[in-house]
Amino acid sequence: MSSDPVDIVRNTGGPGVRVEITPESAGWTYLSFSVVSLGDGESHSDVREGQETAIVPLAGKASITAGAETFTVSRESVFTEMPHIVYAPPGAPMTVVADGGFEFAIGSAPAEGKYPVRLIEPSMMKSEVRGGGAARRQVNHVLAPPIDAERLILYEVYVPRGTWSGWAPHRHDGVEGSPYLEETYFFRLDPGDGFAMHRNWAPEDDMDEILLAHDGDVALVPKGYHSSVACPSSHMMFLNYLAGELVDKDRITPPCFHEAYTWIQDDWEKDSWTLPVTAP
Repeated sequence: MSSDPVDIVRNTGGPGVRVEITPESAGWTYLSFSVVSLGDGESHSDVREGQETAIVPLAGKASITAGAETFTVSRESVFTEMPHIVYAPPGAPMTVVADGGFEFAIGSAPAEGKYPVRLIEPSMMKSEVRGGGAARRQVNHVLAPPIDAERLILYEVYVPRGTWSGWAPHRHDGVEGSPYLEETYFFRLDPGDGFAMHRNWAPEDDMDEILLAHDGDVALVPKGYHSSVACPSSHMMFLNYLAGELVDKDRITPPCFHEAYTWIQDDWEKDSWTLPVTAP
């Protein structure tokens, strides 16, 4: 068992790049992810050759230029509004200019350039409630089929305080017939003084890690089964970026679920307790 988890990246807070994950730093192949905070009038510019990019507003207002197009986007909070996402193909110059302060996520993956610059609006995004019992959560498919991209897949997941996401646990690391996808979990908590816990485990490699995440931290999923839980005093939202071997419409391919725990999906109340279990 791992005694020193390394797959958690702390949010530094303050201005500029707060979190940065590259294939080199993560030890994987496809996915890059960052969180950036800008003050009023500040800008952030980038161009990513051979990479498609998705910019997700987290809070505030900005103008975002990608290639020859400029979009004005805003978001009060990840807990009150769905995002307007700016998608950019490989080689498109990108500039973000904050209007009164702006925090955003930006992530990319290898691509050929099949899809143009565009604004992905909330009305295009599928939303569903999954699970039940202590694992009931809302999943917003903010950049997933039928929304086109080459490799990038994005979800925003809302988990009530004290409950779980990713149950039954699943994996997508190329093992047991699963597709290979790299993934980041960017956690936000409300109120922000709480915490989340995230577990990655791969029994065949004797790998097992429990990651403690505070508001704004990022957990990496390099391999194995994984699931997350919110502490009892804070609601949890996390933004997932995924990328790997799945391309275009194949991005809808499901992961592999842990067979020991899938029984609960048939009846979330099976064998549930009514307290007190024992009494004098």
